[in-house]
Amino acid sequence: MKRKARKVRKYRGSKTHGGGNLRRRGAGNRGGRGNAGTGKRADQKKSSILPKEYFGRHGFKSIAKIKSASVNTLNFDDLERQLLSLIDKKLAEVKAGVVHADLTKLGYDKLLGTGIVKSKYVLKIRAASKKAIEKVEKAGGKLELEVVEKVEKTAEKPKE
Repeated sequence: MKRKARKVRKYRGSKTHGGGNLRRRGAGNRGGRGNAGTGKRADQKKSSILPKEYFGRHGFKSIAKIKSASVNTLNFDDLERQLLSLIDKKLAEVKAGVVHADLTKLGYDKLLGTGIVKSKYVLKIRAASKKAIEKVEKAGGKLELEVVEKVEKTAEKPKE
């Protein structure tokens, strides 16, 4: 069975590929580039055909989500799982049965209380939940929290 040659082969070397002098050239023939011209226009059906979410802005970004996205957290069960590899890599050390580690150097911002604390810890970290602090102290360990000072705005004097 003979196969029909593709038009691309046929039009090789031809300047306009069968498009004539002007037609089929440029973005004007296809109504602009990309989604251009899809906005509201007179005597057009596009505004009724396109979905309602297409035009305008919708929703808002929650500040809480933006802030929480930047906090890198660590749970006790994750810490227990990583403990041996951290000691092997000398990112944590054991002194007299107490594990010493600087979690801020490991890239963690906050320690959370999920999991069981199996050993004594002396951990340095920026922040910790109440449950995490209770669990570490109950096991006989200690948390060294970095104190982040909040700058309070002073009341401005009214202009006279």
